[in-house]
Amino acid sequence: MNAKALTPNRARQASEPKPSNAAPAAPEQDSTQTIAAAITSAIIEHRLAPGAKLTEQKIAAIYGVSRTIVRQALFQLARDHLVTLEPARGAFVSQPSVEEAQQVFAVRRMLEQHLVEEFCDKATPADFRAMRAHLKQEQAVVGRVDVTGRTRLLGDFHVLMAERIGNIVLAQILSELISRCALITLMYQSSRAAQHSSDEHVAILRALESRDVKQAKTLMEAHLRETENSLLYHPRTSSADLTLALAVYAA
Repeated sequence: MNAKALTPNRARQASEPKPSNAAPAAPEQDSTQTIAAAITSAIIEHRLAPGAKLTEQKIAAIYGVSRTIVRQALFQLARDHLVTLEPARGAFVSQPSVEEAQQVFAVRRMLEQHLVEEFCDKATPADFRAMRAHLKQEQAVVGRVDVTGRTRLLGDFHVLMAERIGNIVLAQILSELISRCALITLMYQSSRAAQHSSDEHVAILRALESRDVKQAKTLMEAHLRETENSLLYHPRTSSADLTLALAVYAA
C-alpha cells in the first residue's frame, strides 16, 4: 500500500531530495494511486463501512477516469486486504473476521515491541518534540469528539514513531496493518472505548522520554491489548453512500 495515504509526516518526506534521473509517473499511474489513496482514506476515516460496494462506473464518474484505472486501484487495494473482489458481484470494502482481527493485533504487538526498543535507542530531542506536537493534535481532536480526525491521528501516532527514527519499512508495514485495524474497529469497537487511546499514548511517550524501555514496552503491550479487548465482535456493517464518501477526495 502507498503509505502516503496514511502517515502524517509528509512535509519531512516531501523535502527530501528526489533523484535527478527519476522518470515522472505516468498519468494513469497517478490516477490509480489517487483513487487507491482516496478509498483508503475513506475507510480509515470511517466514511466507507465494511461491506460497502465499490462500483467501478460510479468511481470512474467521480474522478473522470476510465473503469480500467479504477479496476487497477481496486486490485491494489485487494492485495492490501482492504477490498474484496467477488466474481460476478464486484468489489466491496472488506469485512474482517474475528480471527483475522485477532491475528492483526497479534502481529502489531510483536512489531511494536521492537519499535519501542528502536525508538528509545535512536530518538532525538527533535523526534520527541514531533511526537508531543502530534499528541497535542490528538488531544484536541478527541476533545471535540471528531471521529474522523481521531481515527486517523490515533493510528498515525504509531506510524510516526517509525518514521521519526527512519525505519520506513516498518512505517509502511504499520500503515498497512493500521488501515486494516480501521476496518476492524469500525466493525467491532464502541466509540466509548476509543476515547482512552490518546491518554495511553501520552503515558507511552512519557516512558519513551525517560528512556525506560521496559515500561514503554509494557505500556505499548497493554495499550494494544486494551484496544483489542474493547472489540465487541458484533459487527456493524451499514455502508456509507459511495459518492458522499469519495467526493471529498475528488475536489
